[in-house]
Amino acid sequence: MTTVPEHDAPIRLAVISFAHAHVRLYCQVIADYPDAQVIACWDDDAARGQQFAQQFGLDWLPRLDVLLAREDIDAVFIASPTNQHAEHAVAAAKAGKHILLQKPMALTLADCDAIIAAINEAGVKFSLCYQMRCDPVNLEMKKLVDAGAVGDIAVLRRRHAIPLLLDKNWAAPGNWHIDPVQNMGMFMDDASHAADWFYWMLGKPVSVMAEIDNVITQAAPDDNGVALFRFRKGEIGILFNSSTQLAAEATTEIYGSAGSIHQNYGDAPSSLLPADGSALKVFRAGASDWQRYDFPLVPQRARIQAVPRPLIDYLKGKAPPIATAAEGKVCIEMILGAYQSAREGRRVYF
Repeated sequence: MTTVPEHDAPIRLAVISFAHAHVRLYCQVIADYPDAQVIACWDDDAARGQQFAQQFGLDWLPRLDVLLAREDIDAVFIASPTNQHAEHAVAAAKAGKHILLQKPMALTLADCDAIIAAINEAGVKFSLCYQMRCDPVNLEMKKLVDAGAVGDIAVLRRRHAIPLLLDKNWAAPGNWHIDPVQNMGMFMDDASHAADWFYWMLGKPVSVMAEIDNVITQAAPDDNGVALFRFRKGEIGILFNSSTQLAAEATTEIYGSAGSIHQNYGDAPSSLLPADGSALKVFRAGASDWQRYDFPLVPQRARIQAVPRPLIDYLKGKAPPIATAAEGKVCIEMILGAYQSAREGRRVYF
């Protein structure tokens, strides 16, 4: 197994595929870190790999096994299409490389299990790259819920959306995100963020009912979906995901026995226009007004750029993983359960 450099020695990283655009932002951010370096890359699309190798000053390796055999690489970002995650994660684990994996973890529970078995056998570190867990507003909401600031939780609603299926250039044939073989559907691709958020806030749900379909466009296997989760204490979670949303505001509502939490401007459509309210506010029983928090409005890009720092801290032993492999599997269970519910028209139990 590759050991993590101690003290101030920089973590040396490689990229396995630039298919997922987030990893390109990670490379930009890490270039300014004194304690980490992205030094090499491989991509099954040679032109794409060579393009970003040149852009970020990386060694381009035409074969994955050659990259994984390099002793000067401590960890890898895996940003390949989702259906390739298990293959690449298992190969990286067998080579003793620590793994930072783009979401969602995989398209099947069997692939999740293969990843978990490989990292456990190899003893390598592993984290998923869920940016919602790195967002200061989400971290504050998590702290408030965990502290019981609004009492017992009754209902949480989270809207997580993008406008990309309305962009004809993005939603064009050849984009792996809209290929059902490589990515299943947009609910799998994008709602996995919000599913992980619900798990992070309340734990694993006990059941789900969902409607997931093509409502606006046929560009991808699905474009809008709503999942209704029930949690072990009876809490109701409403996950609304859309890939056809141009503008929005309210992102999160949390209603408890002793107050409410409201978040605005927490996803891509809601951060495109100027803000006209607080990003986070809390109402507590007995108060005469909302308590408003002074969080700045940031573009979605900034939330993605916040991901590498906690990942490097994890590799250096200074912080926990953003999300473990076991947690990633729960998220896939939630998404697959929602698809099954929508397909069969019934409640699905976990």
